[in-house]
Amino acid sequence: MTQNSKPVLRFAPSPTGFLHIGGARTALFNWLYAKHTGGTFLLRIEDTDRERSTPEAVDAILKGMAWLGLNWDGQTVYQFARAGRHRAIAEQLLAEGKAYRCYATPEELDEMRAKQRAEGKPTRYDGRWRDRDPASAPPGAPFVIRLRSTDEGETVVHDKVMGDVRFANDQLDDMILLRSDGTPTYMLAVVVDDHDMGVTHVIRGADHLNNAARQLQIIHALGWPVPVYAHVPLIHGPDGAKLSKRHGALAVEAYRDMGYLPETMRNYLLRLGWSHGDDEIISTEQAIAWFNLENIGRSPARFDFKKLDNLNGHYLRTMDDAALTETLAQHLTHASPPIVLNSKVRARITAAMPGLKERAKTLIELAQSAGYLYTDGPRTLDDAAAKVLSPEARAALGAMLQALEQTDWSAPALEAATRNFAEGRGIKLGQAAQPLRAALTGHTTSPPVFGVLETLGREESINRIRAYAE
Repeated sequence: MTQNSKPVLRFAPSPTGFLHIGGARTALFNWLYAKHTGGTFLLRIEDTDRERSTPEAVDAILKGMAWLGLNWDGQTVYQFARAGRHRAIAEQLLAEGKAYRCYATPEELDEMRAKQRAEGKPTRYDGRWRDRDPASAPPGAPFVIRLRSTDEGETVVHDKVMGDVRFANDQLDDMILLRSDGTPTYMLAVVVDDHDMGVTHVIRGADHLNNAARQLQIIHALGWPVPVYAHVPLIHGPDGAKLSKRHGALAVEAYRDMGYLPETMRNYLLRLGWSHGDDEIISTEQAIAWFNLENIGRSPARFDFKKLDNLNGHYLRTMDDAALTETLAQHLTHASPPIVLNSKVRARITAAMPGLKERAKTLIELAQSAGYLYTDGPRTLDDAAAKVLSPEARAALGAMLQALEQTDWSAPALEAATRNFAEGRGIKLGQAAQPLRAALTGHTTSPPVFGVLETLGREESINRIRAYAE
């Protein structure tokens, strides 16, 4: 990279599955570094595995990136469409004597590996066609093109996270660049695409560290510039084991459906493996200003749903009420069946939002606690609410209704009227308020009940109370 050039980053997922949480973090780190340095962030879909790549997975990756707010520069690059260019580079290496044709049959290679295993040796290609004359192969026999790799000394990956990682070259066999059917391998395609896209920095999971050593051999053979590498430790579950679905190894869109905010996910994923002092709550603006490669940790991060819930609760509470109502309305369109909020209900929810968001940690919890606002008319009681509305409580509601109907319809006035009613009956305020809450919402938990009365308005509140009053 020249002194005046800006970094070029890329996220390169394989569409053989959905965008999972580890991939999302990789995308975020690349995006943040590009934003921090004023560089470019590119998206490449590595769809060379034609059997396992699916349009649905591509769609899920694009939607997941969009939901997380990780916008990329320029057009999405599809690796398979560039196969002709990859083949041309393999042919170039062959012409320069840096690669060779290997005519070994699958049966011969199976026999070779079985012999190596029997002798307790690592299984790798033994270079049997490295120095043989291709003319000695049977006419028309299929062949692969292999890299003539360096078999002496070592390959060093200079990594910004892991430090210098050394690989003995005699442990790296002559990898296949072009298969017998003419299709390029992943190793070759990645190197060619990174070079052609001008990629200067490769931030990816530590599971690619071995690939870096192999890709460096191709880069050196081509005389191309070496990118800056940063291999990030993987994410583990709370118990330290490899992340599984029960830990949170889910598609990104699953987190959307579970009611998490994209800003929460950006903050949480940032803190899974990167730190800035003791800061836990880091806005996207701060993250862009602070992000660097030096603060990526060397140890695997641990996924913790409890921390994620608490962080999401923070972002819900600090969000503007009207904006949160719109976010909730959008979330409800993904419900089953979808719920569409009209303008009257949205206004009602916005008015109630200060009380609603205090208790919620996810949009699902927020949706449940706001459920009494979606429709008009008497509520369906849950078991706890039905228990609260005993014959005595219903009789009290009837008497209370008369007092409330004479009241100015504001939360303070309604609370004062209910308090006076309770004192007159010699009961505690809660004993009067809880039947009200049950009748108004169908539940025994809700935002402050006098705020609920004010939000619903006089007519709707009286209709709901009357349905259960005696």
